[in-house]
Amino acid sequence: MRRPTRTEARAARTAALFLLPFLALFALCFLAPLGYAIQQSLLRVERTGPLGLGGETREVWAGFANYSHALHDDGFTAGFARVLLFGAVQIPVMIAFATGLALLLDAASARWVGFFRTAFFLPYGVPGVIASILWGFLYVPGISPLHEMAHSVGWDIDFLSRDAVLWSIANIVTWQFTGYNMLVLIAQLKAVPTELYEAARIDGANAWQVARYVKLPLIRPALVLTTVFSLIGTLQLFAEPMVLRPLTNSIDSGYTPNLHAYNQAFTSDNQHIAAAEAVLLALVACVLSFGFLRLVGQRPRRPKAARRGTPVRRRARGGAR
Repeated sequence: MRRPTRTEARAARTAALFLLPFLALFALCFLAPLGYAIQQSLLRVERTGPLGLGGETREVWAGFANYSHALHDDGFTAGFARVLLFGAVQIPVMIAFATGLALLLDAASARWVGFFRTAFFLPYGVPGVIASILWGFLYVPGISPLHEMAHSVGWDIDFLSRDAVLWSIANIVTWQFTGYNMLVLIAQLKAVPTELYEAARIDGANAWQVARYVKLPLIRPALVLTTVFSLIGTLQLFAEPMVLRPLTNSIDSGYTPNLHAYNQAFTSDNQHIAAAEAVLLALVACVLSFGFLRLVGQRPRRPKAARRGTPVRRRARGGAR
């Protein structure tokens, strides 16, 4: 095995020196809180005195009892089912809107692209709490112009009812994050060489075929990235139901897993159970994210039509005849 030269060793030490600040911050801001949460999830509070009503308390080993308690809590598991349903509907809708806007702006004239790009991105600059407050005014009956317009056409709807409040929250999230995902997709589109578009047009492709057979396949990594980020954000849903909760009885303390863990820690004084729920939430986020990456990372089998040539290429050959 070849020993590194003095120059290579010096370069390795320099690289390690530059990595030290990042590693220190990573350990301090990520590994240390994660380790502390895992430690707290394995403990429980034991009170002394008759019937456990004494004044002294101590932390003792609990093993996986807190995890068992969290998994048998109907409110916590119902919150998981609710956010999974939320993500199954909201994420595809948001990614579809972001992709459509990115394709439209990429094909638009350069004169107004900057204005519309800023306008679409602007909601992302609004904090989630402020966005929820703004939309809360639009959801509350009596002061909402949306209710007035719905009543004027004979449509009676309550945006904060038990059946509609989840999709009202989905509307807030979609409004806020579509512009951010759009910018990620536009950045990927700008990295595509324009020669590919010109070659497709020479082959006889129209705008729709260029978008479908050239642009969409080439921005697939950005679509995967935005979907994974949206999936993680869905599991962390907290600010929107927290702000809307005083406005409706349809949102309880366990409406989402994050909200349930928050109330366990700061309302019910069950920090150890809250830590177990936080660890479970992180595990589910990791499993779903890496599972999705593994699923989309598998190379699909080429269909027979693809081996015969794409529709764009076939059309070009037909036109040449």
